[in-house]
Amino acid sequence: MKATTTATAPGPQPEPLRFFGTTWVGHDNGYGARRAGVAAGSLLAAAAGCFVLRFAYEGMAVADVGTFVNFLVLIMFSVCSAIAFRRAWEGFTRRHDPASQSSMRGLMTIGFVGVLLAYFFRSLTEAPGEKLHREEYEAAREQYAKRTSRRTGNPSRKKKKA
Repeated sequence: MKATTTATAPGPQPEPLRFFGTTWVGHDNGYGARRAGVAAGSLLAAAAGCFVLRFAYEGMAVADVGTFVNFLVLIMFSVCSAIAFRRAWEGFTRRHDPASQSSMRGLMTIGFVGVLLAYFFRSLTEAPGEKLHREEYEAAREQYAKRTSRRTGNPSRKKKKA
């Protein structure tokens, strides 16, 4: 069996995004279709999640747990979804530290509808996380270019300012 090697350009390589791979760099290979698919998929998943939550809420009504408990559950899912939306939206433009990410995992799971809606709204303008990855990739390319640029001339022969 012959091993194939792919020639990659020297320097930093773009980090792949979920559902997009590295198509976000040049907006090629079906980038627009992928964005439309992510938007439609996240909106459908959010609607399905709301449908499931509705069944859970009706199950609590059948169990006759009381108005107060129903109200608390409704508030809990609303607040968790709002916080999860904001946190996911911020995560598209800056990286969260791993400690806070792991501590918020439960809240993000409860507020999954907010995360899905954040994916939907972000995918209307760009791939979710594209701006953050593009900034990091451009900065890494600039640093690489500075490190690998050749010096011209002897620095000791530079003209001194009078």
